[in-house]
Amino acid sequence: MPRLLLLDGHSLAYRAFFALPVENFSTATGQNTNAVYGFTSMLVNVLRDEQPTHVAVAFDVSRQTFRSEEYADYKAKRNKTPDEFKSQLPLIERMLTCFAIPFLKVDGYEADDIIATLVTDALADSDDTEVLILTGDRDSLQLVTDRSTVLYPMRGVSDLARMTPAAVEEKYGVPPHRYPELAAIVGETSDNLPGVPGVGAGFAARWINTYDGLDNVIAQADQITGKKGEAFREHLGDVIRNRRLNALVRDLPLGVTIGELARSDWDRAEALALLDELEIRGELRTRILDVVAPGEDEPVEAGVELDGVTLGPDEVAGWLAETGADPVGLHVGGTWGSGTGRVDGLAVALADGRAAYVAVEGLSPADDTALAAWLADAARPKVLHDAKGPSLAVAAQGWQLAGVAEDTALAAYLVAPDQRSYALADLTLRYLHRELEQSADDDQGMLFDEGDTTARSAMVAARAALDLSVELADQVERAGGHRLLTDVEMPLVPVLAAMEQTGIAVDVDHLESLESHFGEEVRKEADEAYAVIGKEINLGSPKQLQVVLFDELGMPKTKRTKTGYTTDADALQGLFATTEHPFLAHLLRHREVIRLRQTIEGLLKTVQPDGRIHTTFHQTIAATGRLSSTEPNLQNIPVRTEEGRRIREGFVVGPGFESLMTADYSQIEMRIMAHLSEDALLIEAFRSGRDFHAETASRVFDVDPDAVTSEMRAKIKAMNYGLAYGLSAFGLSQQLGITPSEAGGLMDEYFETFGGIRSYLTGVVDEARRTGFTETIMGRRRYLPDLTSDNRMRRESAERMALNAPIQGSAADLIKVAMLRTGAAIEAAGLRSRILLQVHDELVIEVAAGEREALEALVRTEMAGAADLTVPLDVSVGTGLSWHEAAH
Repeated sequence: MPRLLLLDGHSLAYRAFFALPVENFSTATGQNTNAVYGFTSMLVNVLRDEQPTHVAVAFDVSRQTFRSEEYADYKAKRNKTPDEFKSQLPLIERMLTCFAIPFLKVDGYEADDIIATLVTDALADSDDTEVLILTGDRDSLQLVTDRSTVLYPMRGVSDLARMTPAAVEEKYGVPPHRYPELAAIVGETSDNLPGVPGVGAGFAARWINTYDGLDNVIAQADQITGKKGEAFREHLGDVIRNRRLNALVRDLPLGVTIGELARSDWDRAEALALLDELEIRGELRTRILDVVAPGEDEPVEAGVELDGVTLGPDEVAGWLAETGADPVGLHVGGTWGSGTGRVDGLAVALADGRAAYVAVEGLSPADDTALAAWLADAARPKVLHDAKGPSLAVAAQGWQLAGVAEDTALAAYLVAPDQRSYALADLTLRYLHRELEQSADDDQGMLFDEGDTTARSAMVAARAALDLSVELADQVERAGGHRLLTDVEMPLVPVLAAMEQTGIAVDVDHLESLESHFGEEVRKEADEAYAVIGKEINLGSPKQLQVVLFDELGMPKTKRTKTGYTTDADALQGLFATTEHPFLAHLLRHREVIRLRQTIEGLLKTVQPDGRIHTTFHQTIAATGRLSSTEPNLQNIPVRTEEGRRIREGFVVGPGFESLMTADYSQIEMRIMAHLSEDALLIEAFRSGRDFHAETASRVFDVDPDAVTSEMRAKIKAMNYGLAYGLSAFGLSQQLGITPSEAGGLMDEYFETFGGIRSYLTGVVDEARRTGFTETIMGRRRYLPDLTSDNRMRRESAERMALNAPIQGSAADLIKVAMLRTGAAIEAAGLRSRILLQVHDELVIEVAAGEREALEALVRTEMAGAADLTVPLDVSVGTGLSWHEAAH
């Protein structure tokens, strides 16, 4: 049976916008997504539950319709549409286009009129068509029949009431075709249509049923007694106008037939790209893909022909000998993490269509020798996707991986650094327009058992990596990323793999003692907080905190949210700064020590049997080029607090080594600012060798460096570090505890002194707006299309990124080059010392006995030579038995 689903796009998107907190749904660029998220969730739910054969979405064009022309106050009391909502409508339309769902608009008419026309056409075209109308507008209840049902959202975006003829009559006391007559009498607040004063839905329904319709009620108005009858007669003009306006138009020329609304093939590649752009992932992403194309297993385009074979005993050497010297795709099947891994099987794919799969289990000695030699042969170029994990697994197998000609994950990252996913399946779809899991057809001469899906999938993945490398080569070149890929990112892979294999030693007893200490602190702060307010509450419950803070303690209200007033960290810090209330002091401290305890708990869980923590470094997470650390994240260990330093005391030198060494760049981002801005005074301040912040403060305040007070230095230090992040006068005032006007004056004085910085910061945004991207010293690009957005929030967010990306990205590039130079120099000098960690601008190195002096000289030289800037790269070095002791 044909089933037509019609959705009121504006109504549902608006409902979603207010049902989901806008502050909780936004992308890294600042684009709000709550309406898109909620609308899409409703859409996929109803597609899943109702299984329509035909679908369409109707949108309003504007508030100017034939109804507003007749009655100027129609919908006049509605609030101005929020900009955060308007910016999401084009995204919803893009989503519908990806899903191949038509959407319709007609100037001068509302979405309800489009829906009414489609319902009328559908019911007239066929006697067996069923129509479902998903809308939050009650005017559509007049469209309900035995074959047309309104799905009305009751709460939020998930609970739908099924409004059949019986349901409408039960709720409103009149059949659906009489509902607009009832609405004409009682009025419609949302449309600003005033009804008859004192007459509710019950009385209106009684009149309509008694007199058989509104026309007869009007004709016999004189017979209605009492004050309600008098009020009806006095407002008869309003009733007649209301009925005229709430009547839906059923014959609009839409230029589309019901047959053209049949569900059709969707654009999966574009949909995935849009989901990435909107950062929609997790459960909703899975639900979208499952519902829009359930069970879809065909490639988007024709797959690739493979002459594949699963190699049996003693067949490996012969097959590998025929691979030649051209690049091949290599896929390693297995698991990896915590510095190690396991290989289950390997697949090799050649450009001529041949492919082979080797299962590790059951390898003969001859196979093992041949495979190990081939993997270690640097003259045999291999293309892998995200090569670091496979290299760890290969090393754990006792082999060595050499000759990696390209890593397609890194290539894709340099082409589009803001993507949320660089999974091989996504990239294959995005760039090759085919599904990863499938080959061209079922009978393409694959020479392995039909049930051997592991071998088939591995060979298809190997071929995908090889084809991706070809497709991405030109794009990397156009993005200016070839040098970064070949000279920095790919050479860094084995360095990071070695660091992950090595790990860093920890003092488990010390960390367990700290965990116990912070556990006691959590309990103590909770007890003291309870003592202040005289009762126990759940300190993690926003609702209970709202009652205590704003009702019982009468504190100033914070920012209002859907669930009350916010109790997030920033809001509580602001309240404490204003009130200095002891309850807030204990609450904030309670939250802090909980975080510290959780940090230590996470560290202890990841200690391996060798007594070391093996973090995992990622090159494709941060769009600026910075490395990220996970499982555990060793880049967020607090460093500026005493308790953070106590945690760092738990990271120690391992057995057989003498000490830990830390080396980092001093004021690296400001040095890059000096180089990029070419500001003469800033360059001179660095070249002077004196305290940089005091030197710049002396110039801003026009005093001798010796006369710079700690307060002056603190103000200029905040300026120095904040400028590259788009620091505003308000932000500076918050940091320094001064008024915005004072902060603005300070910024004016700063820019008057360092005019080159102002020119650079203005110019870098203008240039990025012109070209569409920013660029680091080494040519790393970040594309910022929102610089030209008409949405102010997105545009300003992109402007802040344009200020930050060249400086932070250049710093990321420099520390990567420093790692490469330092690692190569350690190896060339024959030292046993080894790099363990990279934490932003800092390297942590384990020093072998007797190598400290030589290592320090080497580190200073290599790090200082990582780039040729107009100012010196100052390197600070420290040593000690723990990470904390090695600080400087």
